[in-house]
Amino acid sequence: MGKIAHLIQIILATIIGYFIATLVLIRTFITFVRSPVKFVSGTFFNKRKVMPTCLNDPSLGNHGFIHLEEVKLHYVACGDESKPLMLCLHGFPEFWYSWRYQIREFSKDYRVVAIDQRGYADSDKPSGYKNYTYEHLTNDIKQLIPALGYSSCTLLSHDWGGAVAWQFASRYPELVDKLVVCNCPHPGTFQKYVRGHWSQFKKSWYMYFFQVPWVPELAFRANDLSFFNRVFKAFKNNKPSDEDIEAYKYTFAQKGALTGPINYYRAAFSSSIRPCKTKINIPVLVVWGDPDEALNTELAELAGEYVTNLTVKVIRNSNHFVNVDRPNECNAVIREFLQGK
Repeated sequence: MGKIAHLIQIILATIIGYFIATLVLIRTFITFVRSPVKFVSGTFFNKRKVMPTCLNDPSLGNHGFIHLEEVKLHYVACGDESKPLMLCLHGFPEFWYSWRYQIREFSKDYRVVAIDQRGYADSDKPSGYKNYTYEHLTNDIKQLIPALGYSSCTLLSHDWGGAVAWQFASRYPELVDKLVVCNCPHPGTFQKYVRGHWSQFKKSWYMYFFQVPWVPELAFRANDLSFFNRVFKAFKNNKPSDEDIEAYKYTFAQKGALTGPINYYRAAFSSSIRPCKTKINIPVLVVWGDPDEALNTELAELAGEYVTNLTVKVIRNSNHFVNVDRPNECNAVIREFLQGK
């Protein structure tokens, strides 16, 4: 029965995805007709070569690379190496820089390491969605912790990084001291929830769209990656600067920079390897920015089905990117949790 349900889900996702892709292509064509030169130059010949200064800010730490069994990962590390490890896993469409506020806050007490997950930014980008299953993603983290010189870590995560963190803590609890997940439901609850809640089904449209080849990449690259302008300029509180937005555009304008991240979604729908649902017994904090344009807030509490020691903190008047939009409030909640208060 599970295989049949999975097959039906794939078929529905494919139908919906191609329908949305058709609408996107029509809209893209209209944009092209209105300004063909601007569209073509900003979409197909966008090769940013000058790195924004903020990506080399010394207050955020030192850049490095680490070779694992399958991939080479880029990371930024800040804080004394004698301190405990805080490992940060970003979401979509982000990269290590998304943790800039947490790096500055927690590097006084931790060795904070923010990575570019496989497929992102300066890390290796294996081809094919099958290289982005939970099996591969969690194995990266399993190898990374000892490679950095540690036996365990405090795991800080957001969005897709949260999905990886949930799986990692389920599979390798001995490697995680405490887990913090920002705006990401436990994968074991999400699929069932989507099937029973029309509001979440509508919010998840982009996941189905991402199952279509090449069109999502085109949509993101269109008009000088204007997607980032729309997302970040809509922040209610801590609006990213023009340089911050340029940092994202610089990163995702590079060759192959979009296919890897979108392959996470393709692998999640198409992989025969299902999410691990083992109970997590370590302390877990879920921080949820509300309202979240992509995920219903009630998903946060549902993680309790798979966690024995769960704390949930909802930060109102925020959004999906709570660690950037409300960094002071988010950091305060995380610090209180880490101190056991």
